[in-house]
Amino acid sequence: MANGILAALDEVQPKVSLVARLVGTNEEEGRKILDESGRAMITATSLAEAAQKAVAAARGELEA
Repeated sequence: MANGILAALDEVQPKVSLVARLVGTNEEEGRKILDESGRAMITATSLAEAAQKAVAAARGELEA
């Protein structure tokens, strides 16, 4: 999943940070791939955490 997200980012090239919630098989590996990608990606482990990070990023309080 993480590699698919990165491939999509290559095509879309968003101007804002994105928040991805990863849960399930290989979630730790997926978060590591996204975190180390150097892209505007913020990762979370729960929906609540993802929502909090999205709000913080929108306020300029958090950067990827």
